[in-house]
Amino acid sequence: MDRPLRRRLETRFANELTGPVRQRHDATEIRIGPAALTSVMATLHDEPDLDFALLADLAGVDTGDHMQVVYHLWSAKTPDWLRVIAEPLPRDDPRIPTLTGLWPGAEWMEREAYDMFGIVFEGNRDLRRIYMPPDYTSFPLRKDFFLPDDAARSPGGGVRHVERPEAPPAVAAGSLRRTPGA
Repeated sequence: MDRPLRRRLETRFANELTGPVRQRHDATEIRIGPAALTSVMATLHDEPDLDFALLADLAGVDTGDHMQVVYHLWSAKTPDWLRVIAEPLPRDDPRIPTLTGLWPGAEWMEREAYDMFGIVFEGNRDLRRIYMPPDYTSFPLRKDFFLPDDAARSPGGGVRHVERPEAPPAVAAGSLRRTPGA
């Protein structure tokens, strides 16, 4: 872990952090509340001793209990990447401020998180579907997303949860077709 970075983060954001500064693989990780996002990210971007000039990635996360937005930042001032986790966002209406004023490239990443998780980035000037059709009403990467049952099952089977494994129904003896010589 880049210890000077850790000390700067702990000192600068003592009131905004919702947990300890941690090391995970090659990244330093901080957790903040959604209300602190704009001020914390502006400080990370603008202060010369931090200078996180690159927002490399932004991703939505559905923990099952609440939603998160995870940001991956890079600075020439540290060998570590910085992972910023903004949480908790309520599952029924997840909203968080846009960061397009700091990193214009965030617009497309925010659109993707909106399209897949339903997270609304307030202030994003072009928040619309990027993968799914405009009239699509669901969010495919949420844990509560259901797929229509596949054609191999009976039409009365309804829907099944995406992450719940389903065992194939018992196959009656003699119902399998064998290939001669196999």
